[in-house]
Amino acid sequence: MPGPPESTLAGVTRRDFDAVVVGAGPGGSMAALELASGGARVALVDKAQFPRDKACGDLVGPRGVALLTERGLAPERYLALGDMEVIGPGGGRVVLPARSGRDYPGVAWAVPRRDLDDLVRRAAVAAGAEQVRARATGVRSEDGAITVALAGAPDLRARVVIGADGAGSTVAASAGLVDTGRVQLGFAVRTYLETDVTLPVIVLLEDAPGTGFPGYGWLFPGPGGLANAGLGVGVGADRRAGAIATRRLEAFVAHLAELGLVPPGTGTGPRLGGWLKMGMVGTAAARGRVLLVGDAAGLVNPLQGEGISQAMESGVAAARAIMGAADAGPDAAVAYGRWLARHQAGYQGPAAVLQRVLLSRPRVISRAARTLTWPPLGRRLAPGWALYWNDLVAGATPGPGRWTAALAWSMARAVTAPGPAQRRLRRDLQPESPAAHRRPGGPHAARTARP
Repeated sequence: MPGPPESTLAGVTRRDFDAVVVGAGPGGSMAALELASGGARVALVDKAQFPRDKACGDLVGPRGVALLTERGLAPERYLALGDMEVIGPGGGRVVLPARSGRDYPGVAWAVPRRDLDDLVRRAAVAAGAEQVRARATGVRSEDGAITVALAGAPDLRARVVIGADGAGSTVAASAGLVDTGRVQLGFAVRTYLETDVTLPVIVLLEDAPGTGFPGYGWLFPGPGGLANAGLGVGVGADRRAGAIATRRLEAFVAHLAELGLVPPGTGTGPRLGGWLKMGMVGTAAARGRVLLVGDAAGLVNPLQGEGISQAMESGVAAARAIMGAADAGPDAAVAYGRWLARHQAGYQGPAAVLQRVLLSRPRVISRAARTLTWPPLGRRLAPGWALYWNDLVAGATPGPGRWTAALAWSMARAVTAPGPAQRRLRRDLQPESPAAHRRPGGPHAARTARP
């Protein structure tokens, strides 16, 4: 079924909006969909022509599946996946079980990003968002509004801007919301292999015996007989270290053959890489009239790299904060900051600290990987491991797995809470008081009340 036509700036019917969303990936498009469905005037800005590809493992986690299903959004081609196998550097194998929670299903979806991103974008445009194909070059606040500058085109003006433009967010940088020396970055590179895979696999690696690799490899099934294989590494703030993943990809595919996961001689296809910003570190996600979602806010799981579900959840939360605000800027920033503190920071913050500690101790990485994938122990820990690692503790059904995961989650919070990283995160999630910015009345709240 053909989607709505691509809009260009020349086709936009106005220059003033309730909200401008920069970035039409899953997070930005979900925000635009929520806003437009509530009656807001929304511009959805992206420099790319859709459908377009994106570096990713192509897995949408259970919370993301729930969001898409609630909105009746199902890709034309996808695979529903359940359990996941983890293979350690010593060859130990453990299956992490997939279990339904109270508010999420027991499945993930394998969906090519080319298809997923276009699906949500088309839904946003169908709901009334105006697609603007242009490159955003920055934002500036003025006269109780915010302006988005576009390359080679007139500015757009709005009450609030949602930055959904990825790990290198132009919106975040121009609004002064990023401390580049503190961010925790990752880099991932993927390729497609022409082979059938039945079970998603995570492979924990070593650089040398006893020295853990600062990331992991994956092999995920995909629709149409194309498996997604790739490597991800944590690099902290050092972008140069991202080259490790690219250099080792071919050797990793050969290792997959040694493990019996792909046929011998399987070669890599075209590669695509991308940056991840993880753990909400070094980024203030809400200030004044700017809200950041997804990778732009650092909402990527530091322990396993998932970001699609978090992007879509944060997009919905940012949109609802805007629609429920008396002033769509500062009031929305406060509400969104509170949502992030309740629903994201409790996992992201401690996980970021754990990742940073592990990256500095490669021998600890090796010992932990070998211990967790030792089958006698791994089988016992697997239900709780699956919940904690995938940030599924909230909403999990009662049982030993939930108890184990909740214990790990509570311990991680307690140990990291006094540290400077957690103090900075709490500070970043406390936007300035909106009282000084509130203006009486405001037609926006009446027109875009939360449904």
